[in-house]
Amino acid sequence: MAYDKSVPFSFTKNGIYYFERRVPSDLRRYYAATKIAYSLRTKSPQIALSRATRAAQQLDEYWFHLRVQDDDLPGKHLLRMSQAGMTQQVRHIEAEQEASIPLSEAVAMYLRLKGDSKPITFRRAAERSCGYVIDTCGDKDLTLYTKKDAAAFRDAMVSRGLSGSSITRVFGTVRSVINFASSELGLERPNPFAGVYYDREKGVRKREPLPFEDLKAVQIECRRLDDDLRWLVSLVSDTGMRLAEAAGLAREDIILDADIPHVVIQEHSWRRLKTRTSTRIVPLVGESLWAAKRLKSATHGSDFAFPRYNRTDMTNANAASASLNKWLKPMVTERCTMHSFRHSLRDRLRAVECPSDIVDQIGGWQTEGVGHSYGSGYPLDVLYRWMEKVIS
Repeated sequence: MAYDKSVPFSFTKNGIYYFERRVPSDLRRYYAATKIAYSLRTKSPQIALSRATRAAQQLDEYWFHLRVQDDDLPGKHLLRMSQAGMTQQVRHIEAEQEASIPLSEAVAMYLRLKGDSKPITFRRAAERSCGYVIDTCGDKDLTLYTKKDAAAFRDAMVSRGLSGSSITRVFGTVRSVINFASSELGLERPNPFAGVYYDREKGVRKREPLPFEDLKAVQIECRRLDDDLRWLVSLVSDTGMRLAEAAGLAREDIILDADIPHVVIQEHSWRRLKTRTSTRIVPLVGESLWAAKRLKSATHGSDFAFPRYNRTDMTNANAASASLNKWLKPMVTERCTMHSFRHSLRDRLRAVECPSDIVDQIGGWQTEGVGHSYGSGYPLDVLYRWMEKVIS
């Protein structure tokens, strides 16, 4: 056992830092031992200093509370009845600190137990979001983060120039990691990263639907150029698929020899879907049917509909988005992107007075209400009739 003067209230054993604090003599009647000692679970002096300082501050505050009660509380001669409860409370705090783990270990636990069946983006989001917290507030034990830390973290995200929606995603991931780890460890502290205020609308750019004239102009240009990139645009334009959904299609997902040509949108090992309701069948009509026929007739020896975006074990939807948005930009209204086709399809279905639950099924949007989760949804011929109205 060795003492490190640079880290107060601590000693090292086998290179690991331990917290140690003697109980003041006037408060020893509340404790079963004369000193408090437990592992800080780190070999880093910087991390040990942060944890030891925080633990010492917590004890100072609690000891002040006990002394104030002794000095000022009327009927203090009756406090002996509650001493056992106070001792139990202190032991509970110590037990929580002993059971807690640093945020970095909480992330590892979260990914180990929940990340096996999730896409790589799930892991990246957890590591990146919690990495921001560690950069800003340090890699503390979960019980040592405070609202002050959460506020500092928010300010750091704002100073990075993140939009309100991006900050919401980051905070959501951090809360999920801490809630999961706390549940696994039996920690009962409130999550300090919950309920933090920030402007959720700041910097958020509303995605605009594509005007009808722009839509038609783009579709005409796709027919003129007639290559795989334009087939992808056309396929999205009259199905409302997300770009990643379309870019990650297998050739066998495109069904042309049925009574109603359609595309099956389903999960693949190389491309996950955004939500449970994203799994669906969409009729092929208009330019999406033209694009599907061109795709099926192409001979490139690949099982992928778009092999250029599926050369690894994951669909490169970001590359597709960057390339196609750059091509679209001169032809469409400002702030319109590939995702605007999806917004446009919803507006086009509204314009023909399509029922909202049919719209949701075509687009893979979540429909509100428990009853909508019953059954298998509308049959393909019903969806087809409404999609035909959109292009007529």
